[in-house]
Amino acid sequence: MPANIPASSARCVRQDLERNLAAVVAVPAAAIEPVLCALVAGGHVLLEGIPGIGKTLLARTLAQSIRGEFRRIQFTNDVMPSDVTGSAVWRADLGRFAFVRGPLFANVVLADEINRTSPRTLSCLLEAMESGRVSLEGRTLELGRPFLVLATRNPVEFHGTFPVPEAALDRFLVRVELDYPAAEFELALYGGRDCEARLAEIQPVVDCDQLLALRAAVDEVQVRPAVAEYVYRVVRATRHHADVQLGASPRAALAWLRAAKGRAAFDGRDYVLPDDLKVLAEPALAHRVFRRDGESASTLIADLLRTTEVPL
Repeated sequence: MPANIPASSARCVRQDLERNLAAVVAVPAAAIEPVLCALVAGGHVLLEGIPGIGKTLLARTLAQSIRGEFRRIQFTNDVMPSDVTGSAVWRADLGRFAFVRGPLFANVVLADEINRTSPRTLSCLLEAMESGRVSLEGRTLELGRPFLVLATRNPVEFHGTFPVPEAALDRFLVRVELDYPAAEFELALYGGRDCEARLAEIQPVVDCDQLLALRAAVDEVQVRPAVAEYVYRVVRATRHHADVQLGASPRAALAWLRAAKGRAAFDGRDYVLPDDLKVLAEPALAHRVFRRDGESASTLIADLLRTTEVPL
């Protein structure tokens, strides 16, 4: 592990990040882990859930924990691509146009309600997520490093929304579904201090340079042949399942492996275990597998994991 990581341990970094998020947001650990794996693996996160359960607060806490810049984009149907990337503005004092950077130029970007914006603006966001840069007026500008998008899609209030295409969902490394908090978490919110007060006390546990060093460690994580074969058997089973209209693609399998490498690196290992894959199968695959009845593929993925032989 890189020597400049606090406590010389990636595991300590993960535990500190989990502690920060748990101190502010009423979200279970099972929902936090895929987000952190995407953070260290260099992927993006799709957060789904009703309004008011802490999605924005989660993104702000994560940004503060990595000493990164946070920006929020509230998508509506009249948001234009230039509202996201930025645009050239005439500066009378300079006698020329000057580029004003949009909210994409940050380390952690909350793209709120992506299903409320037009396909043109959504494609602009997805292109930036894919390449880590934007092209404007003949220039290519690099976005922040690290660069993490947490996008939300509310399951209610469908008036004035656009369907999010399957190819767009595939751009997110993991999808996390947030539900109402458990009773103990919610009661703690009611009897405790204000969320903003708790957020103000959060201390960074890594900085952006250290996080990039962690991402470099992810690239060194190995996938043994037996583990790779296990991944193939699971994704192949999605393609031939009677209830599946569109199974997991090779890119879906690679995304699953990338997330698992992030979990391994956070655990201080340079190899992927089947347990890494099991934990991240539903977040990494369910939004990439489409059932014939239109229902979520989460249960189907869980069934396939139970019936697929795990390598020793």
